[in-house]
Amino acid sequence: QFLQRQKVLGLYRSMLRTIARVPNDADRQYLRRWAREEFKRNKDATDQDVIRMMVTQANMHLQDLQKTLALANS
Repeated sequence: QFLQRQKVLGLYRSMLRTIARVPNDADRQYLRRWAREEFKRNKDATDQDVIRMMVTQANMHLQDLQKTLALANS
């Protein structure tokens, strides 16, 4: 569980770092609020399969956001 927690915290930090690169202030605030609420809402999850699924889903969201930012900057 310790490693799972570290993975989730690292994902959360990566998400916030990526969101910080969003150029529009209103969009950035919305995304930051959304990420915080999602992670808070699921902080008490204990089923390892559910946690793995949520980590996978969060990684997909992070990759989508990174791709969108890369396209916007090119």
